[in-house]
Order: sequence, then C-alpha cells, then structure tokens
Amino acid sequence: MIYIKTEEEIELIRQSSLLVGKTLGQVAEMIRPGITSLELDKRAEEFIRDNGGIPAFLGYSGFPNTLCASPNDQVVHGIPNKQHLIEGDVISIDCGVLMNGYYGDSAYTFCVGEVAPEVKRLLDVTKESLYIGIEKSVHGSRVGDIGNAIQEYCESRSYSVVRELVGHGVGRKLHEAPEVPNYGRRGTGPMLKSGMVIAIEPMINQGSRNMTFERDGWTTRTKDGKMSAHFEHTLAIRNGKADILSSFEYVEEVLNRKS
Repeated sequence: MIYIKTEEEIELIRQSSLLVGKTLGQVAEMIRPGITSLELDKRAEEFIRDNGGIPAFLGYSGFPNTLCASPNDQVVHGIPNKQHLIEGDVISIDCGVLMNGYYGDSAYTFCVGEVAPEVKRLLDVTKESLYIGIEKSVHGSRVGDIGNAIQEYCESRSYSVVRELVGHGVGRKLHEAPEVPNYGRRGTGPMLKSGMVIAIEPMINQGSRNMTFERDGWTTRTKDGKMSAHFEHTLAIRNGKADILSSFEYVEEVLNRKS
C-alpha cells in the first residue's frame, strides 16, 4: 500500500528529516583522522534526543546503534566501532529520526582528511546522481524513471549500481512502499503521485556492483574490495518539482568552514 501524505504529514516528516540533517552536521564537525565511528554514534544519539527525537535505527530489527557507519568498501549498514578512521578513508553515515510519529532518513559520504582524486570523483558522481534521480521525482513519472536516470548517469562514468539495496517510501514507518531502486527502465514501476514521500539513496561502487553480507547480519561490502559511496534524501513528490525534506546544508556549512 502506497500512502499519500497530507500537507500536515509532509511538514512533520520535514521536521524529522531536518533533524537528521542537523545531526549529520554534528557528525561533520567531528570527522577527522583518529576519530572512531562509535564516538560519532554517541554524539548523534545525544543530539537527536536533546532535540526531541528518537534515533530511528537504534533497535530497528535488532540494529545496535544510532548511525549506520560504513567506511571505504562497506556499502551500507556498517555497525559503529572503536576502529580509528585514517587519512584517506571515506565513510558513509546514514541516520534516521522518529519525531511526532513520523520518520526522516538521510545519508552522506564523508572524506576523512585528504582522499585520492579517483575516490573523491566517486563521491561527487554519486551525490550528483542523487539529484538527477530527484529531478525525475515528480507527479506523473514512474519509479523506473528515477532508477534509470541514476543508473545511466553512473554507468556512463564507469561506476556500478548496487542492486540488492534500494530506496523506499517514508512516513509513519521507516520503510514503506514503494521500493525505489537505483536502476531500472523508464516508464516502468509504480506511478509517482503528488503527496507521496520517498527516500532516494544511490549506492554506487568504484568497481563491480556485486557485494557480500558480513556475518554480523548487517554490514555489506563490495565483493572486490573497491570503494563505495552513498547519499540519501527524503523528499515529497509534487507537480513540477520534488520537495526535498532533508538537507545537506548543515553538513556543507561545516565542510566549507573546515576546507
């Protein structure tokens, strides 16, 4: 069942999504060589709770932490730990918030210090592909139009698109219908209607699209050990132009200040 949200519901999802964006801004402040993802996780949980939210991932299907923290060849769903990040790493931070009965969800892949130019390019293309998918997220389009746009953009630049994990609807549940793959054929899949709220989250690999699941039941890695990147926005479908409910503004304000 695909739920069409009222304007009031969309505003509540926006509040949750903006708190996710602010939390990612807190994470951006802390990211540097020598920090651990567990330290980032602790700060994120404190910040979410201090601002009236509940960490959406903590305890979700048994997940043990507030953040999914996935460095380097980890695709998504990495569990925060005490391993120190080092210069040249990248790390995808995925965060969700429950507030006022509605979820928000967003992710950003960060550079740790100076990273290799070819890795930075992977991050840039992945982020660009997110916005290309968002451009297709309008009333009257289909889910396949989003995936096709992301897939064509990334594959034309010699990257590969993860198939096993996809975007999703967002609302009173963290994961609602429809699924939103980052690949597909134009003109296929459920029709997008004004008032639908979805999360688009390209997961793009430097090498092969194939990945493996770790024994912890959560962590996913690229099969060939090459880098992966992940960016995500929650947005509402509208006539003419999507309404992005989450925000990278808080992250990029910090990153611009640190650069």
